Amino acid sequence: METLLATLRKEVTDAISRAFGDSLPAEQAIADMAPCASEEFGHYQCNSALRLSKQLKSNPRAVAQKIIDHFQSKICSKIEIAGPGFINFTFSDSFLSKQLQQQLKDRLLGAYPPSKRQKVVVEFSSPNIAKELHVGHIRSTIIGECLARLFEFLGQDVLRLNHIGDWGTQFGMVITYMRDHCPAVLKGKESTDLESLMKWYRAAKKRFDEDPDFKIRAQKEVVALQAGNPETMHAWKIICDVSRKGFQEIYDLLQVRLIERGESFYNPHLKEVVDELDRKGLVTISDGAKCIYLEGFQNREGEPLPLMIQKSDGGYNYDTTDLAALRHRIRVEKADRIIYVVDAGQSLHFQMVFAAAEKAGWLDPSKVQVDHVSFGLVLGADGKKFKTRSGDTEKLIDLLTEAVEKAREIVTQRLPDAPKNEVEHLAHVLGIGAVKYADLSSLRTKDYVFSYDRMLRFEGNTAVFLLYAYVRINGIKRKTQADIEQVMAHHAIALQHPSEVSLGLHLRRFPEILEIMARDLLPNRLTDYLYELAEKFNAFFRDCRVEGSPEEASRLILCELTARVLKQGLAILGLQTVDRM
Repeated sequence: METLLATLRKEVTDAISRAFGDSLPAEQAIADMAPCASEEFGHYQCNSALRLSKQLKSNPRAVAQKIIDHFQSKICSKIEIAGPGFINFTFSDSFLSKQLQQQLKDRLLGAYPPSKRQKVVVEFSSPNIAKELHVGHIRSTIIGECLARLFEFLGQDVLRLNHIGDWGTQFGMVITYMRDHCPAVLKGKESTDLESLMKWYRAAKKRFDEDPDFKIRAQKEVVALQAGNPETMHAWKIICDVSRKGFQEIYDLLQVRLIERGESFYNPHLKEVVDELDRKGLVTISDGAKCIYLEGFQNREGEPLPLMIQKSDGGYNYDTTDLAALRHRIRVEKADRIIYVVDAGQSLHFQMVFAAAEKAGWLDPSKVQVDHVSFGLVLGADGKKFKTRSGDTEKLIDLLTEAVEKAREIVTQRLPDAPKNEVEHLAHVLGIGAVKYADLSSLRTKDYVFSYDRMLRFEGNTAVFLLYAYVRINGIKRKTQADIEQVMAHHAIALQHPSEVSLGLHLRRFPEILEIMARDLLPNRLTDYLYELAEKFNAFFRDCRVEGSPEEASRLILCELTARVLKQGLAILGLQTVDRM
């Protein structure tokens, strides 16, 4: 289906072309359309008259009137000129009703499928091996999952990549330490967990910094790993497997799906990447290191800032790995769009990597779109970086477990007679959903304060508020005891009351919001839309009786469409729905 905005823009563009003919080039006739700031003025506004008046050397209101005079479509019940020359369009109730009927039957709920299916790569989460997921990983994981779900719903071919840190100097340290203190684990004779790996990693780092002999042995272990020594590779795989098991526990809890493709995947390609850049004359030697100098990048002293692709000792770094990853995604994966969900602190790094790839001829921005989806910090109640009471970084598993526990307390109070399995399910859905929604509803480019109490409230822009609206809709359908499929088969939506029209208009705008979100990659576009949808439904519920009213069938179908849009919107955000709470 076309969006309302696209439909109206086409009709108004035709009116402009008819009104001014050859006086305007075709591209100038395209209507400037946007939703009205308030529905009391209309549904959509055209701002073209003000722009065209300068070219046509005519009064903006006169231009606006001429556009209206040539508007031939019957989809509007009212068209008015406002202010200096804005044109406000109000759709007819019958047109909106028919649009909603089509939306109800559409598997994409009105969203427009892509004319050409794109390959979209989304890189997110990306923890380091031998380290636990902590609160710092929550935003990348939740935002990345949401964006992947959005593009999957829109019909794109999505590749979800977990670019884990599974290669480098740290493995030499950990393997050497474990050989000294727990060799049976590295031989596969004893099992361990990620928490133990974390302790060994910290102890290994301390010894690496303080013990010269240990440092030499660790560096030799790194060389053995890079050379593919079977014993060292076996130890490395055991460490990675233990870490993956710990990661997966959290991914399962969050219902996150990822394909692991860590730094080690690109390791065989690093030399050829550097060699290719060298052949293209892009490499400059600086203090023995191979660097690329890019126009427009300087340090604080105003000196050229290098992108180092090979260290003076011959080793590679994450600049090299990210260049290799980008090259692989373009050449091998044939990606049309590549999205990196990584914190704002890496902005300069990605700007330089993208610029270097473009200079190398790998990245053509007219063919492949690359986006760095940056995000701010998660803050505690004190407005500082979120920490535990002891001052340590909060483990993500502990944060999620506490959210579920607090949700369990709320469910137990509200449904004291509910069976244990239902309480556990509701606690999980509400607790995890509350954490996800609180993150996604915050503008991702800004920091936000984490608060269990706020995110589990039944009022305001929270997951609980939206889920309760969904529960209320299902309650209405159960109360009427109607077979909704039979109702939809024999009746249609017929908007009459202003609250019905307002709800219907908002429902029909669902695909427009998804288009904006796909463009801007801001999940709060969708959370804001769903919050407003819940509020409009509550106003409809207040003003328009459903059960036993002459309009019962029409209103039941409107309720059904609201439930479907709400459920699908929440699913894109990564939230489950419940039948009661």
